[in-house]
Parts: sequence; C-alpha cells; structure tokens
Amino acid sequence: MITLENYLDSAEVAEDLKELIVLISKQALPIRNAFIENQSYAGTENKSGEVQAELDVWSDEHLINVLKKSSLVKELASEEQPEILKFENAKADYAVVMDPLDGSSLIQVNLCVGTIIGIYDNGRALNRGEDLAAAMYMLYGPMTVLVLTVGKGVYVFAMDGEERYIMLDGPVKMPEGKIYGSGALRKEWTLKHKRFIEEIEEDGGKLRYSGSFVADFHQVLKYGGVYCYPGTDKKPEGKLRLVFEANPIGFIAKQAGGAVSDGGTNLLTVKPEKADHKTPIYVGSAGLISKLESM
Repeated sequence: MITLENYLDSAEVAEDLKELIVLISKQALPIRNAFIENQSYAGTENKSGEVQAELDVWSDEHLINVLKKSSLVKELASEEQPEILKFENAKADYAVVMDPLDGSSLIQVNLCVGTIIGIYDNGRALNRGEDLAAAMYMLYGPMTVLVLTVGKGVYVFAMDGEERYIMLDGPVKMPEGKIYGSGALRKEWTLKHKRFIEEIEEDGGKLRYSGSFVADFHQVLKYGGVYCYPGTDKKPEGKLRLVFEANPIGFIAKQAGGAVSDGGTNLLTVKPEKADHKTPIYVGSAGLISKLESM
C-alpha cells in the first residue's frame, strides 16, 4: 500500500510543495461534506458571467481561507474571483490557480464533479501551463479520487475509510481511445470541428459528455479519446478558461502521454493575457490531437 505521502517522498518533492499538495488534497472531505447543505444558487455571477451555485461560493471561500492561512501561497487565481489574490504573509513562493468546483450544477442530480488545481513555484499565477510545478484534481464520485502530477508522470489515488489517499494506478499512460465529448451547440460548430467529430464517429467513437469537464476528462485519461469545447462561429474564443481549467488538465494529459490544443497550438505554450483568458480546448490522446491540428 502506497499513500500519497509515501509517493511524494519517493518522488523527492520539496517539503513545502509536499505540504501544500497534502493540504489541498485534505480539502476534498469538507468540500464533499458541504454538498447537502449548499444545493441552490447564490444569486451572484463569477467574472465569466456564469451564475454561481452556493457550493461554488462555499468551496471557493473555503479553499481561499485554507491557502491563506497556510502561508505557502503568494498568489491565488480562482475562477470565482474577479482579481488575482495576493497574500503578503507567504513564507513560500507558490502560486495556485483553481476551479474550486467544476460541474457544480450537477450536484443536484448527483453526478460527478471535481476540484481542479495548478501550482507554480515562481510566485506568479499567470504563467504558461508548461511551467507548472504540479497539477491535480479531486473527483467526487462513487469514490473520492485524487489525480496528481509533479512533472514525473500521473498517479491516481483514492481516499479510504481512514481518510488516507491510497495509490490506485500509476504512472498512467493514456491510450489511443475512441471516447469523445464536445461542448457547444452543434449548429454553431465550425466546419473543421464538425468534420473532426464526424471522423471520430465514423471510426466508432463513443459519446461521453456529462457537463463536468473534469469528470469527462477522467474517462479520457483512463480509456483514451478526446474532450473538446471548441470555439464556435459565435464565440471563437471558446468557453473554458486557460488558467484555471485548460492548463492544469492539459499538463496532466501531457504527463500521461496525451496532448492539449486549441485546434492548432499546444495550449501549454500559450502565455495567459489575463486571469479570465478563454480558449477553445481539445485534450486527450496524442494521436487524435495531432490529427486535429493537421486538418
């Protein structure tokens, strides 16, 4: 049995980074326990104009408080905050980017949701994805699962009855699979995106799309394929955020042998223009991403 702490020691992760990763991982339990009492909408919008669920707000405030008190984080960029937060008391030089609760609208129908985290070691939240020191997500489904990379492959852990994370798998190698999911209205898809999806379907592709980015990506990580939320004729910039969503998930995909793209460019090489930088995204098996970029 290998615990999360065992793995971080074997990977020779710096002590303060190890402390930060373990601290964040422990927040899965309070976030999950808050589901029952935070079922409605808060009546507010985040900076992307999306209506916030009560649990979005609760998870965001909870993680901000925990990270601020830790003194490990100098900057924090959250999908739910209008500006990057700066913590003057930081004793370490880490910056965290996060989507506190991806897919929160699915809580009411008891579908899988998750928390997405990226960690930089230079104290700045606006960086290229390829510069991440670590990326992780906690997935709240039948099991509470932690997927983590510290730049040395991808490892999967599950929380046991004693609230310990036990390694289930790793290093994960994403296969060349046929699962796909695509956001945006089909009638608004670009010709290139439509042709890409049609070719996947003609090759026997199977649709898997729940409305939770992190949950849908987790299937792609396991079975191979592609998750995409394209730019459309009406919204060429796409919907998902480069900083909070695309970079951490893309970094995990890359570490598992996959790839991430906006349809023509490796997203991990793109410098964010602002915290709320939106982008089309295709993330999954390297062969499919290469095929898309060559179309």
